[in-house]
Amino acid sequence: MDLTGEERIAAPRDVVWKALNDPEILKACIPGCESLEKVSDTELTAVVGVKIGPVKARFNGKVQLTNLNPPSSYTISGEGSGGIAGFAKGGAKVSLADKDGGTLLTYDVEAQIGGKLAQLGQRLINSAAKKTADDFFEKFAAAVAKGS
Repeated sequence: MDLTGEERIAAPRDVVWKALNDPEILKACIPGCESLEKVSDTELTAVVGVKIGPVKARFNGKVQLTNLNPPSSYTISGEGSGGIAGFAKGGAKVSLADKDGGTLLTYDVEAQIGGKLAQLGQRLINSAAKKTADDFFEKFAAAVAKGS
C-alpha cells in the first residue's frame, strides 16, 4: 500500500519539526494511540489500537527515525504486531518546506500488512489508511498552530 500527500501547516518549519519529534504531541494526534515513548533520539515504542471493518487490533511496535536532516526531512519506519489480527510494517519519507508564511509537509508512505487485516481487501485498507492520515494531520496541524 502506498499513500502520498501534503499538508499546509500554519506554523514555521522549525516549530513543525519540533512537533514531529515530540512524543506527547504525536501521541495526542495519532488515532488510537495508547502510548508513545521515546527510547532514544531516534527510537520510539508505541501501542496503537485500530479497528478496520470487522477486525479490531492492538498493535505493539517500534519506530525508528533515520536520514535525519533537521529541520527539513527524515524517514520514519516501524513495525508492529497485532497478535491474531496480523502485522503491519512500513515507512514514510517526510519533508518540510517553507510555504506562504507556514510550512508545507509532504509525505510518501509505503506499508505492508499481513494476517487477518490483509484479508479485508485493498479498498477497505486504503480507505482506512487515508482516513487515519487525514485525522492525524487535522489534529497535528491544529496542535502545532496552537503551540506556535
